[in-house]
Amino acid sequence: MAANSLPDGMLLVAVSGGPDSTALLLALHEAGRELVAAHYDHALRDGSEAVARQVADLCARIGVPLISERRSQAMPKGSVQAAARKLRYEFFDRARVQAHADAVVLAHTADDLVEGTVLHLLRGCGIAGFRGMPARRGHYVRPWLGVWRSEVREFLGLRGVAVHEDPANQDTRFARVRVRLEILPALERDRPGITRRFHAAALAAARLHVAAEDEARGEVTRGRLRSMSQPAAAEAMRLLYVNAGGSEPGLARSHIDSMLSLARPGRGGRGVDLPGGLRFRIVGDLVQVVPSQAHTEMPRRPEPQLVVSRCLGCDDSQAAHLREGMRLHLGHRRPGLRLRPQGGRGSRKLQDIFVDARVPREERDAWPLVFAGEKLAWVPGLAVDADAACRPGEEALHVTVAPMPVHSHSKVVRLENPESPRGVLS
Repeated sequence: MAANSLPDGMLLVAVSGGPDSTALLLALHEAGRELVAAHYDHALRDGSEAVARQVADLCARIGVPLISERRSQAMPKGSVQAAARKLRYEFFDRARVQAHADAVVLAHTADDLVEGTVLHLLRGCGIAGFRGMPARRGHYVRPWLGVWRSEVREFLGLRGVAVHEDPANQDTRFARVRVRLEILPALERDRPGITRRFHAAALAAARLHVAAEDEARGEVTRGRLRSMSQPAAAEAMRLLYVNAGGSEPGLARSHIDSMLSLARPGRGGRGVDLPGGLRFRIVGDLVQVVPSQAHTEMPRRPEPQLVVSRCLGCDDSQAAHLREGMRLHLGHRRPGLRLRPQGGRGSRKLQDIFVDARVPREERDAWPLVFAGEKLAWVPGLAVDADAACRPGEEALHVTVAPMPVHSHSKVVRLENPESPRGVLS
């Protein structure tokens, strides 16, 4: 049987000992591919050691190296199936590195694809769920999503290969088994051929999802999100989350809906907490997923200090040059603060200055501000008040704040007057 969409180079084949993975290992071996097999014993059922020996015997017989491991740690809390999957994939990641393999090959079949599609439909899903499972995700590839289990069994029968049958595949406590043994057979009796139609629809959804992924790549802004199709916008949210270190799959539909709702017109700086200690936020027009402060051990920041000297103007971009005679002090934001930015027209709210500079809302309360009496004179790194700034050629107060507030998305502006003479007054 053909195994399409496989990269060149060494392949790590995940072999459970069941029919599908055993047939895939044999098919790739017969095709002359360079292989290493990987078997993980979850140690959850009596007889798992015998299955591991059976896999080892097969690999020795056909001359394929084997990397195997038996679980020795406690199972993670929660669903047994989810915990077993997590440990299994962590093992595959380690084995791929050990084998210097270009990809991990999984033996999911067309039947698995249909079962996954039905499960996702029962839970409620979009295009990504309707495709059942992707043919490729990172280093993992599934070349047999067009091969049916009946073809697998015929392949093994022709070679006289007996394999292990996992009793869990008959346990209707599991939702996937109920889909396989009850729901799909009932649908097929009522609508003959519906399983194949599900399969064709899942493949079509996969093609649409690939197109949405392509549309979603690149920097994400609110303006760009509004121009995207709905599937692409949802995929953009998922990619932001994964690229920030989130697990895949890790976002529920409710998370994505909340993220897209925040991206609608309105002021930035808002956010929503996501699984894995991450937070979605909008800063100006930029859409981001960043570590949540609640889950990040932030280093203690030193208290800001106001440093004032005298000069005739200089090129220190970290300083403001203010008129002499003012009584300066540090403070933080409070309602109603405004200033008239140097080089601009009219007065502006401090809130608007922060928004334009893309300072996230959670950073604004800690931003040090320089006041002349009760009047806001300087927002360090962002804007200086025109009434407080010195005039060209005048002796000035050279004002700095240490440490200087910095944010990676803020617009740092040049605060000194370019027409003032250079040089520091000693």
